[in-house]
Amino acid sequence: MKIKLWINEKLYEDDVKVDMPLLEYLRSKGCYSVKRGCETSSCGLCTVWLEKKPILSCTYPLIRCNNKHITTLEGLQDKAKEFGEFLADEGADQCGFCNTGFIMNVLAMVEELENPQEEIRAYLQGNLCRCTGYMGQIRAIKKFLEYKKGSLKI
Repeated sequence: MKIKLWINEKLYEDDVKVDMPLLEYLRSKGCYSVKRGCETSSCGLCTVWLEKKPILSCTYPLIRCNNKHITTLEGLQDKAKEFGEFLADEGADQCGFCNTGFIMNVLAMVEELENPQEEIRAYLQGNLCRCTGYMGQIRAIKKFLEYKKGSLKI
């Protein structure tokens, strides 16, 4: 099947298998921030944005992305670096394996939610981290959100 989509603002047109998951296609195009973890939409490692909304790409059919825009962490380097500094300051990025999906969701949260402070835990429910108890991550997110609102000076 023919498909046309944009990945990080670059146009791709290909013949693809009808049952190909988005994750496989993204990795074949060099988007290695999109990680394979559970392959059941349970861990959040494969989070990307489809039309600026987070989705789990391991089970998302590629053909549903026809004529759509996909954003991976590779397309958000400056924003990711900015939040990554908050994670590091709170000691919340121990092994870093979960960071890509986690960061994609936090950046989407900043864009999507009116009062993200109240919805942090619910919004990140599908992001699994096997190293931390999430307290450092929650502190980092709260400080980052305060910073984005302009109330925290660095």
